[in-house]
Amino acid sequence: MPKTSLTDLSVRKLQPPEAGQVTYWDDTPGLVGFGVRLAPGGAKTFLVLLGSGRRHTIGRYPTISLQKAREKAKELLAERTLGQNRPKSITFQEAYDLFLSTHYQGKKERTKKDGDRILKTHFLPKLRGERLENIGTESLAKIIDRLLPTPSEANHAFAVIRTFLRFCVKRRYLKHSPIEGMSLPSRVVPRERVLEDGELVVVYRAAEEMAYPFGRIVQLCILTGQRRGEVAALRWEYIDKDERTITLPPSLTKNNRQHTFPYGDMTAALLEKLPAFECPFLFPARGNDAAPFSGWSKSKITIDKKCSIADWTLHDLRRTFATNLAGLDVAPHVVERLLNHASGTISGVAAIYNRFSYANEMRDAMARWEEHLTALLARDIRAVA
Repeated sequence: MPKTSLTDLSVRKLQPPEAGQVTYWDDTPGLVGFGVRLAPGGAKTFLVLLGSGRRHTIGRYPTISLQKAREKAKELLAERTLGQNRPKSITFQEAYDLFLSTHYQGKKERTKKDGDRILKTHFLPKLRGERLENIGTESLAKIIDRLLPTPSEANHAFAVIRTFLRFCVKRRYLKHSPIEGMSLPSRVVPRERVLEDGELVVVYRAAEEMAYPFGRIVQLCILTGQRRGEVAALRWEYIDKDERTITLPPSLTKNNRQHTFPYGDMTAALLEKLPAFECPFLFPARGNDAAPFSGWSKSKITIDKKCSIADWTLHDLRRTFATNLAGLDVAPHVVERLLNHASGTISGVAAIYNRFSYANEMRDAMARWEEHLTALLARDIRAVA
């Protein structure tokens, strides 16, 4: 293929071929693939190669001047180069579906469920059809700012969307996360609420009056000091009635460690009264025996109406359990073991070798706790009488 240094004069003087078409390629440095095609009839057309032999027609000379044609060729070549480096265009909905199906592989089901809830509730309704590259910092910040009246939810939403956007960057759907460099929107003050004896009795009595399953879940939270999600997801196979122990698998615990703890007479009596369904869960979800109970919000509103106790959460019951054990002279490391805290007074190699120890101390602690709770409930009965 002929090459020449194209100028206005040389383009004007180029003679058409007798047959077929011939293209003269410009050898001007920095503009590879630009040329002019001559037809037998004398038509002169500027064109540019955009890769893999694909020719793009710019326009005919002299309607388009050589200078304008060169400028257009440079623009098209630049767009092609940028396009090669541009992330694949994908909508928020499409990225959400991929994130949900791949990112949570091997992670706890509750983690996936929680992330799904955040994205589906706060982000998907407003961003569903938007291309990721068109979603800016401002639009995401507006969504998070609306959650500032509930600081914990705002921080949680920020953490989930940050993880989602980092996933998109790793998949090359985005070059950069639009919220990278931003910090948590709210400073959440750690709760220190511990229920007083009278408040604890009121909650326990209210739980007794509530229907299965929520009332029994609250009672077990008080009796065992375990997290609400761990109690709600209990399976019959976790319970050893002979040894009177409950073993939570790593997939259920917050720190991914198996946790075995003893239980006492009050817990044993409660477990015996639970309905036995043909499903693995002690507290199956309503209408779905394959999933554990999850109706927290409505149930909490119901028990609040019965209790009339200000500003308390189910997690406060766990803190109350730990505080009372300390008041009953239970050693700190035994309390930590009952709570299944990842860090405590024993750590490192010592924690590994002591993993299955303190069973007697833990059983004694639970006996003290149930004795104390029984006394509180008895005093309440006499007071009412």
